[in-house]
Amino acid sequence: MFFDERPKERREDLFDREEEVEAIKGGIGRPMIVLTGIRRIGKTSVLKVALNEIDRPVVLIDARSLGEEYSRRVLYACVAEGLKSSLDALKEVLSRVRGVRIAGMEIELSWKGREALSLAQLFDALDKKGAVIAVDEAQRLRGPLSTEFVEAVAHAYDYAENLTFIFTGSEVGLLYDFLGVEDPESPLYGRYFLEVKLERFTREQSLEFLKEGFKQAGKKPPLPLEEVVDALNGIPGWLTFFGCRCLEGKCDVGEVLRLAVKLAKAELEKLLRNRSRRCRLVLRAIAEGARNWSSVMRYVEEKEGRTVSKSVLYNAIKALEDMSIIRNYRFLDPVYREAAKLLR
Repeated sequence: MFFDERPKERREDLFDREEEVEAIKGGIGRPMIVLTGIRRIGKTSVLKVALNEIDRPVVLIDARSLGEEYSRRVLYACVAEGLKSSLDALKEVLSRVRGVRIAGMEIELSWKGREALSLAQLFDALDKKGAVIAVDEAQRLRGPLSTEFVEAVAHAYDYAENLTFIFTGSEVGLLYDFLGVEDPESPLYGRYFLEVKLERFTREQSLEFLKEGFKQAGKKPPLPLEEVVDALNGIPGWLTFFGCRCLEGKCDVGEVLRLAVKLAKAELEKLLRNRSRRCRLVLRAIAEGARNWSSVMRYVEEKEGRTVSKSVLYNAIKALEDMSIIRNYRFLDPVYREAAKLLR
């Protein structure tokens, strides 16, 4: 069902992403695939559909469960959870790895002491089964232990013949920063990877998505869909949100947008929690129509009542671009633009 708000796992429930699914499946066997796209564009759905169509053990690590300053215990718990989905297929090789303990369908990983697990050794073991290691929202791995993880990936890139890593990320700049493929100091510097990029739906695709979604539910669209499509600008997650609300009998475009903006504002607050107040001011400036450096600078200085250095403003704008919220003084998601106007 197109209007199921959960990530899709079957191709028949996924609208118009055949090319991207096939690109991922065709890349299996290469060392590294990177799947990018803004929030609510459908990365997790595309990833899960592709992984369900390959005949390999899959380790799916959800990095969203990591905190800002995650510990080794939290990291290894996240990896252990990812190993569970293919534990039957991997049990034999994993049982030989120091620091791994398997009891039935449960797995424990040691992170300290003489029996501490080495991620490089873990990846070597998974290579014997030709596993696919997928890390959803991989930029969340940035932090004090990111080097340990990246070095293990670099080891596997060089020595594992059958292992494939798939990294997804909504915050594209931060994802590349984590991987370090353009950083001479990174173990992965200069390594080739296959990039699969998800784009928003076109206006025609958005209309077709909504029409087919209502058709699957056995209902007719209760109102003209053009206004909805124009407001949500091809973001599949928001279109699905609208469809779900309509199926619940709450098909009020204004109310749906109000709820979407409220949700987007909460997400922005979380993203900006450890950022300077100037990031908020930059977002508000762009949301209210600033379209170049000088107009953003003028807005921020007027709000603060003081001069702002060029380097400080540059860092704020770059941080917001790295988080894939804005690009070239435009919001990538119109709902986030409206949410930014409410920031304080």
